[in-house]
Amino acid sequence: MGAEFQQVVGRLGDADPRQEGPPDLRLVLPALAAWATAALALTAPAGWSAGGAVVCLVVGAGLLVAERIRGRRCGKASWRRPSAAVLLLCIAAAAASAGLHAADLHRGPLPALAARYARVSVELEVTSDPRLTRPRIRGDHAAPTAVLVEADVVRVTRADGAESRTRAPVLVLVDAARADGGADAVGRPGAVGRPGADGRADVPGAGPWLALLPSTRLRVSGGLAPPLRDGEKIAAVLRVGAGVRPHVVAAPSGPQRLAGTLRAGLRAATDGLPADARALLPGLVVGDTARVTPELHAAFQATDLLHLMAVSGANFTILLALLIGPPGTAHRVERRGIAPRVGLSLRSTALLGGALTLGFVVVCRPEPSVLRAASCGLIALLAVATGRRRSLIPALATAVLLLVLYDPWLARSYGFLLSVLATGALLTLAPRWSAALRGRGVPARLAEALGAAAAAQTLCAPVVAVLAARVSLVAVPCNLLAEFAVAPATVLGFGALAAAPVAMPVAEFLAWCAGWPAGWIVDIARTGASLPGSGVDWPGGWRGGALLALGTAVLVVVGRRVLKSPWISGICVLVLLLVLVQPAPLTRIVTGWPPPGWRLVMCDVGQGDALVLAAGAGAGVVVDAGPDPLLVDRCLRSLGITTVPLVVLTHFHADHVAGLAGVLRGRSVGAIETTGFAQPADQAASVLALAAARGIPVTRAVAGERRRAGPLDWQVLWPQARPAPAPDGPNEASVTLLVRTAGLTLLLLGDLEPAAQRALLRAGADGLPPVDVLKVAHHGSAYQDPELLRRAAPRLALISCGVDNPYGHPAPSTVEALRDRGAAVLRTDRDGAVAVVGEGDVGEGRGTTGRAGGAGLEVAHIGR
Repeated sequence: MGAEFQQVVGRLGDADPRQEGPPDLRLVLPALAAWATAALALTAPAGWSAGGAVVCLVVGAGLLVAERIRGRRCGKASWRRPSAAVLLLCIAAAAASAGLHAADLHRGPLPALAARYARVSVELEVTSDPRLTRPRIRGDHAAPTAVLVEADVVRVTRADGAESRTRAPVLVLVDAARADGGADAVGRPGAVGRPGADGRADVPGAGPWLALLPSTRLRVSGGLAPPLRDGEKIAAVLRVGAGVRPHVVAAPSGPQRLAGTLRAGLRAATDGLPADARALLPGLVVGDTARVTPELHAAFQATDLLHLMAVSGANFTILLALLIGPPGTAHRVERRGIAPRVGLSLRSTALLGGALTLGFVVVCRPEPSVLRAASCGLIALLAVATGRRRSLIPALATAVLLLVLYDPWLARSYGFLLSVLATGALLTLAPRWSAALRGRGVPARLAEALGAAAAAQTLCAPVVAVLAARVSLVAVPCNLLAEFAVAPATVLGFGALAAAPVAMPVAEFLAWCAGWPAGWIVDIARTGASLPGSGVDWPGGWRGGALLALGTAVLVVVGRRVLKSPWISGICVLVLLLVLVQPAPLTRIVTGWPPPGWRLVMCDVGQGDALVLAAGAGAGVVVDAGPDPLLVDRCLRSLGITTVPLVVLTHFHADHVAGLAGVLRGRSVGAIETTGFAQPADQAASVLALAAARGIPVTRAVAGERRRAGPLDWQVLWPQARPAPAPDGPNEASVTLLVRTAGLTLLLLGDLEPAAQRALLRAGADGLPPVDVLKVAHHGSAYQDPELLRRAAPRLALISCGVDNPYGHPAPSTVEALRDRGAAVLRTDRDGAVAVVGEGDVGEGRGTTGRAGGAGLEVAHIGR
């Protein structure tokens, strides 16, 4: 959940008597104890869980009886005091529930078959919406796309024909092969797969699987494997090969068919929206993130706005608040909301609210995350019914207790932990912080929003740091700015959802209206994620989380003192803005980056390549885009690049092209030039899809081609024009450039392998001159042609590679060979981004500034 929760819960007057009195915390300890017990019992031996449950049950029941007897003797009940008996009974219930759920994973024949990696035929029932895996870059390739389906196996048939009935949860992993493409004809999209509607290449093998609805029964064959990690909520993984179609043996239930119709109608209603709004709106309304691209997901993750892409209690709360009215008014004569305006009584309103809750759960799927969202939304509605903020904490504790007992696996869910922490923060810290801000003259509405966002971020940030090893500095302002668009986007989106089956033009109009606030949210996420100071790296794991929690506590204590002085507060806000935005003139003064007169910058993009050649004021030719759109976008922003006359993609490996979306974001791009060898086909298709979506022409680089852009002059040395022998792989087809700028000569080799390096020398005869700067091929791997290094004789060698990469790049032999020939060697894994400067001085930077190999060539790097 996020700051929008507070938007609905609202504020009671400071003098309202129902806010007086300390909070009721009696159920907090039992809920926490049950939570911890369930988390431990899921992976504990069955005997320990059963024994612990029995002991706690017996002792708790005994204490309960003794307390009851003592109360009768004293003439009064003692139920109001926190009771050890209740605590033990909750622990017993949690241990028993967790033990039974854990036993489901070991019951029946499936675990033994998975341990033998047996091939089986199974009948299973789908329990969630199928989803595509998000592309992940592994070295120079993107991980294969797969469809994930959560299901319960109800019947299993072994290879020998023996059949067994069972009930065990499995994860079905379906290999979804992309359309194969040719090895040529770059510029003809049909050659490597047609771009999809959302700018991604189609995944033809995934269609029949993605169309499945929960409760569908199907039969399929595949290979079993054990779960990757202990403590997962599955008994086995069922791998299904590419091209296998599901054989449906029983249709989904009526409610699920209705929910599927509504969800499909919402997707259809949003088809005409811009790509970003089309991707976000279904996720915001019903949790359908099928259209969310990896780039958009990364932007929401960097700004801590991911909760808007999942179904949260805020969605449900907004809808019911629209029905019932603002908090604290449902019990009054002057009721508000839609219900009293149409003449509904309180009882009828409650029934309608219950029906809306049921519909919400069905449409968004009765999964644990949705049930959690509905529970948290109902907690907020207690404020609507009673106006009692004091009653919300025990309500939250009750919801946690019941959900953990219903599904103990929630106790091990980070999503559940974040949801509870955010809700707790909004019920405890947010009101106090909002009141403090109002007391210092902050407008009431802004104080509530700011208090809610800051409170949720304070408690959730340590958990996020555990998972992401990074702390977002833009989370609070981004949540604040997005908050005002969440309610209209949600209400209009649900209106489109309801109207789609009966009046699609009305649904499309409502979706168009919802697209504006949804687009605003996306713009906030993209802008926040692209800021140079949007986040800082932080130690991961629980130690990092504990360190951040301690630092946050210190910051809160100091902040209370700082807020007392408007001048100090203003200075702190100004400093924060400067840290986030990092304006180029100030950054250059403080860090020396980018150095004036830079000619080439090798961006620090991890295990990949991304270079920028200066082509005039605010302009640069980009050679390769690295594996991460956010990293290359930040690099270009730090250099002030707004115009890109040409993007050269040396070859289609993912560590060179997967970041292309970051290069294109917010910039004018003239053309994209690539190698003619369009492999791997999926990455080539992705490049063509992005180019087609933005109307950017794609051309093929051929040896002998010469171009100019501002002060740049370059020649393509490789690959050779047809006819030529087909390369052995994408690396050997890398576009190789000889660049001249400001009196410097640069040789950019892409990932060229030794065989192609020797062929390049033969093709050019004596045409390769000594160079000032060499971009070493293939991240400095051991495979380099000694004759090419001798002929190039660089004064400076640049190597782009990731920290602790699994390939051992750069190879010590390559670094030694370069240094033996007199070259200075800089590498991004140690030196960070590197800038090469021609004639003139280099401003002092945080890292190292120096002269490489003689006059006229200077380098600067920002360090790590």
